Amino acid sequence: MTRIDRLARSTFDLFAIVKQIVDAGGQFPEPWADTATSTGRLMIAVLGRLADVERDLIRTLRRRAGTVPRRAASTWAVPPNSLRRRRWKPVAAGRAEGATLKELAKSYDVGLATISKLGA
Repeated sequence: MTRIDRLARSTFDLFAIVKQIVDAGGQFPEPWADTATSTGRLMIAVLGRLADVERDLIRTLRRRAGTVPRRAASTWAVPPNSLRRRRWKPVAAGRAEGATLKELAKSYDVGLATISKLGA
């Protein structure tokens, strides 16, 4: 059995699903979810919005939980094989001296795309 909070991805999606159910002649057994009454529609809207807020909180907490260890390990936003800033000037100088992108990429152990992004 699937939980009701997994029914829709957003409040608007929930309203579309409920409308399809009602248009097909379906009903909800709980009186608080009776879409024939304004109270039932209000309850569905409130519960749908609460699920949206809960999902946003989960996303935010997961993102924060992932960034804290990376910052502590000082691997924040720097891939291991990337060309560090302090090595950009020698690459540009090598390019100015006539070295090819392929030669520079091989000598610095990075890909061609990394070298070409430097604008050298």
